[in-house]
Amino acid sequence: MVTYVYWFSVTRLDPEPRIYTVGQGVTLKGFARQLHREGILTDAHTLVWLAYLKGQSRDLKAGEYRFRKGITALELLDQVMAGRVVEYPVTIIEGWTFKQVLDSMAQAPKLTHSLQGLKPRQIMAMLGYPNLHPEGRFYPDTYYYSSGMSDLLLLQRAFQKMEKVLDEEWANRSSNAHVKTRDEALILASIVEKETGRQDERPIIAGVFSQRMRIGMKLQTDPTVIYGLGDKFNGNLTVAHLRQYTPYNTYVIKGLPPTPIAMVGRAALNAVLHPDDTKALYFVSRGDGSHEFSETLDQHNRAVVKYQLKGKPKPAKPAMSKPVSQKPDTTIPSRTP
Repeated sequence: MVTYVYWFSVTRLDPEPRIYTVGQGVTLKGFARQLHREGILTDAHTLVWLAYLKGQSRDLKAGEYRFRKGITALELLDQVMAGRVVEYPVTIIEGWTFKQVLDSMAQAPKLTHSLQGLKPRQIMAMLGYPNLHPEGRFYPDTYYYSSGMSDLLLLQRAFQKMEKVLDEEWANRSSNAHVKTRDEALILASIVEKETGRQDERPIIAGVFSQRMRIGMKLQTDPTVIYGLGDKFNGNLTVAHLRQYTPYNTYVIKGLPPTPIAMVGRAALNAVLHPDDTKALYFVSRGDGSHEFSETLDQHNRAVVKYQLKGKPKPAKPAMSKPVSQKPDTTIPSRTP
């Protein structure tokens, strides 16, 4: 009878939840003594005895535990035996670069940081893909980890999820998808990801780029130019930048850049693999997060004057330092925040 009452007795926890740490090799007996000394358990020995009655080991799962107020002794026992430890979130955002992903993980508390100072190719080699560029290869999502987990393991989870999502979307691609391989889909999806944050616009933007690729027209998209500039980009994209060769400058090269330029969500992948069947070849930001789409250059130039130049036509010979938004005959302006 005493045992039954003890099983369902409520522990005496502090009003504010706190974390209790179980180190490697700590037994249930030792942990029960700790909780008894702190006044949480009325009796240290009975908790151990109950574990024997339930056929559970005295060895605990190491880690951090947070017990809710009002938890019973039986629930506490089940929690520590099951290893339901405190978990911390780290989030990868759509459109982030690999560098931003690493920076975010470097700031994550309680995570074991093993990647600091390593080059991207070294990290990919540790993941088992030494010849694979890391950009776009990690799925944007919130991942949870316990104290002491390595950042490499967290990256591995994100990599595996990206592979799974990419496989699923590729298997269900529509017949009008212009991309020929999974990698091409990922590259184009990363461009769509950077061009718009609007769910409803992704398929038509994917359609614009697909249409350009079909007729052999350059993609001319600012995010690829900015990515190619790397740390040299200061926030002001100029005509000179558009003329500067990098493997990512889609104003200079034809077709897709060599790798993705950002992390890609499922929606952008789905848009690329199910693009709108559109005749539009141009789009320009309206300044409210949406875009104006045009089929001809003349229509596009008028849209640029209306939405980008406040109704005032551009000068006949713009200076090289002018922002690209003032050069409508060569620009597909990127998304305006």
